[in-house]
Amino acid sequence: MAGPIEPEYRGARRRLVETLQDKGIKDLGVLRAIDMVPRHLFVPATVRHRAYEDSALPIGSGQTISQPYVHARAIEQLMLTGKEKVLEIGTGSGYQTALLSQLAAQVFSVERYRELLDKARPILQQADVRNVSLSLGDGTLGWREYAPYDAIIVSAGAPHVPPALEDQLAEGGRLLIPIGDKDEQMLAVFHKRGGRLERRDITAVRFVPLIGAGGWPG
Repeated sequence: MAGPIEPEYRGARRRLVETLQDKGIKDLGVLRAIDMVPRHLFVPATVRHRAYEDSALPIGSGQTISQPYVHARAIEQLMLTGKEKVLEIGTGSGYQTALLSQLAAQVFSVERYRELLDKARPILQQADVRNVSLSLGDGTLGWREYAPYDAIIVSAGAPHVPPALEDQLAEGGRLLIPIGDKDEQMLAVFHKRGGRLERRDITAVRFVPLIGAGGWPG
């Protein structure tokens, strides 16, 4: 990502990084990504003045852009080295997509709402994100054409791991997904070892429901 960083936001972004460090985020790659990605481009103009607060914000279509700490804590669990092929379920605003683009070799992102995808695409181009492919569809079915993936991150709460995502996760790969009911979930990371998923719980979270064939009914 080589786009210019507006000077008026540089200080706010740096303060956000410091806030995340104070809250326990240690992965230097994740912190650098948050320092580099212009979050203000990914939020509506009406809340742009709050872009670098550590809080969730509405982005339309009943969806939100998650709190930066939640993004950082989640992505940190994937332990990305820059060589991975990552599948993101729920493009949303495109902000997390841009963060992942800083940390992985390739990012494939699926969004079910055309309105959100149509908004995210030009913003990612404006931010000079080039290693991302976007698709409109049912994220619970993954993106089989480019499987398997070294890491999969799901940005909505599911009742269970969608079978298609388990199938498309590479051996040794990591899948991060909020599991629970529609009101509250547990953010869990699954490691695929010997063809089976091993679960480790991270923290309680509250995400919008994952709608689709492998999630909640629409």
